[in-house]
Amino acid sequence: MSVSVTTSGRQSLLLIAGILLIATTLRVTFTGAAPLLDSIRAEYGLTTAQTGLLTTLPLLAFGLVSPLAAGVARRVGIERSLFAALLLICAGIAVRSFPSPVLLFAGTAIIGCGIALGNVLLPGLIKRDFSQHVARLTGAYSLTMGGAAALGSALVVPLALHGFGWRGALLMLMFFPLLALLLWLPQWRNHQTSAVTGSRSLHNRGIWRSALAWQVTLFLGLNSLVYYVIIGWLPAILISHGYSESHAGSLHGLLQLATAAPGLAIPLILHKLRDQRGIAVLVSLMCAVSAAGFWLLPDQAIAWTLLFGFGSGATMILGLTFIGLRASSAHQAAALSGMAQSVGYLLAACGPPLMGKIHDASGDWHIPLIAVALLAIIMACFGACAGRDREIHS
Repeated sequence: MSVSVTTSGRQSLLLIAGILLIATTLRVTFTGAAPLLDSIRAEYGLTTAQTGLLTTLPLLAFGLVSPLAAGVARRVGIERSLFAALLLICAGIAVRSFPSPVLLFAGTAIIGCGIALGNVLLPGLIKRDFSQHVARLTGAYSLTMGGAAALGSALVVPLALHGFGWRGALLMLMFFPLLALLLWLPQWRNHQTSAVTGSRSLHNRGIWRSALAWQVTLFLGLNSLVYYVIIGWLPAILISHGYSESHAGSLHGLLQLATAAPGLAIPLILHKLRDQRGIAVLVSLMCAVSAAGFWLLPDQAIAWTLLFGFGSGATMILGLTFIGLRASSAHQAAALSGMAQSVGYLLAACGPPLMGKIHDASGDWHIPLIAVALLAIIMACFGACAGRDREIHS
């Protein structure tokens, strides 16, 4: 039985607004650190690979916590689980801001745990309450997520340089989860433990034996891998080519703004397509071309930033939309979301530290960028499979 929490137009709009504000917290609170990684590394004397852990720790948390999210929602309700996720993000931001490298890493991990809950549960919530508008709402929250991340990346360097320091700049990012908490408060009364997670399908391991589920998972996972390598190391890549820290930070913000842009266009295109193979391959190849461009023609970094941002943003929207489109129920969507994000983010977690270590060994970013281009081509292959008009039967 599926029970909707939206009993009026006003409640529905409030729920959508809450979803969008939660989305603002799911990226900016840790990608906002990327333009400041050189400052953090210099203060604590970290190696490139150690600094990469600041990008990797949230991804590990995503992978480890994602399978637990459905069980948490089953016990306390999806709305209260999302409220707890926001509290975790706020706590992590606070812990990360203390002057200690141990607390820096601990706070980053806590932030990752909170984001993991939101990442898994939002697609299930959308499938449950807005099943006829999965692509549009997925696009809207992806747009909001990318827009907030772009704003954060653009602001942290000026804040750090004008009296706040890098700790103060990162602490200011708490604005996003605090605002989301305030708007999500009315949803606390909704304690529907069965609406998303009450089905046996969540406990059915059959989805892990589904080829289509693995195709969706690896499409989303490879996108996460290439995205977090670039989002984590783009400022360092640009600085190595002679760009200033401020210019690199601005391009980092531009990348996230470009990542948000497909949220406007892709849902409109998907609405007209029953088969998404062509668009999945196209946007994946955009990532491959742009990664090669950063290597071969770094002077055209603005063009490659825009191309990669649009391609990776569109790929992420497609992957999240596939969770709703390929699942046959809201229950199965939650299970597929947990599987895709767990496997995907564990895969993605390998990227930043591995590419950082390759950089330390080789002395430049050429090999990591070639690797990203090749991985994006493999992603296109999985997109061609996941984009077929089919549903998972488990």
